[in-house]
Amino acid sequence: MTPQSLAIILVFAPLLGALVAGLFGRRIGDFASQAVTTGLLLLACVLSWTLFIQWTWGGLEAFTLTLLPFINVGDFQSAWSIRIDGLSAVMLIVVTSVSALVHVYSWGYMAEDDSRPRFFAYLSLFTFAMLALVTAADFMQLFFGWEGVGLASYLLIGFWFKKPTANAASIKAFVVNRV
Repeated sequence: MTPQSLAIILVFAPLLGALVAGLFGRRIGDFASQAVTTGLLLLACVLSWTLFIQWTWGGLEAFTLTLLPFINVGDFQSAWSIRIDGLSAVMLIVVTSVSALVHVYSWGYMAEDDSRPRFFAYLSLFTFAMLALVTAADFMQLFFGWEGVGLASYLLIGFWFKKPTANAASIKAFVVNRV
């Protein structure tokens, strides 16, 4: 498997997990939602370590993989891209390893909650946004990754939306993210 295909799978696996758990979580059930999101996150973690090892000891060169055009206005052009270099390889390790640990820990922490598919969808969405941020090839994509992190933080902080304190905290986080 090429490093480019590893990078695509690594970045989009958490998004796929978020979509499956978010759209089909009630149909497939709590256990399946947790298993899909956690399994895809563990896959992303293994692939990030693989890319890191290839970068560190395998002589992998930095590359930018253009996925599709995003904004083309006059001379300004921005494309959705994945940039893999030394810094992004390290950050991929940090993001996917921590997120994998949080996913695994959440199996026990959320064991009694009725809305586990929604929680795991939000958690995977947060991870995808972080991966989009750390693999951004330009400032526009970095901005959208940052906004995705802000949205996912808002959703996670306000997960127990029936509690007024959770609502207030999620709104505060959303506003602080703007600043």
